[in-house]
Amino acid sequence: MTMAAPATMRRCVLALGSNLGDRLAMLESACDYLADVFGGLRLSQVYETEPVGCPPGSPSYLNACVEVETDMPAGEILELCLRIEQELGRTRSGVYGEPRPCDIDLICCGDEYCHTSTLTLPHPRAHEREFVLRPLCDLDAQLVLPGQTRTVSQLLAELPAGPAVTAYPL
Repeated sequence: MTMAAPATMRRCVLALGSNLGDRLAMLESACDYLADVFGGLRLSQVYETEPVGCPPGSPSYLNACVEVETDMPAGEILELCLRIEQELGRTRSGVYGEPRPCDIDLICCGDEYCHTSTLTLPHPRAHEREFVLRPLCDLDAQLVLPGQTRTVSQLLAELPAGPAVTAYPL
């Protein structure tokens, strides 16, 4: 009889965003759902961000990052994120960057690499986005994302000036 190897716990980072409705309440609700599944989670500061790659006139986002420890497969985490987004009112019309009450992106899952039609790990643009890197620095400024050679704080410092990302007063 062959026993399957136990799954390995690893640190996974999720980026949260909202630019419709009560944005802060949406982030809080997403965190509640995630905490129900993963137990403890670490949350960054919340930031207000000018929209990037969105239709003209889109409202500003609130963004944050959450860190969880899990042995859940990345594909299941993605499915969970999509269910939470839908539960919080997100619908997908096919318009890229459309305003949304809740957006949850899986940024990294340990050192895992994945490239399928539905999931790419690490997130292919995380290292280019201040609205991901700034809250990620709150969690671990020395983190090196898979495929990168510099820490998230170094990546953040090297970004060209872009849309404003400012701490949101809670």
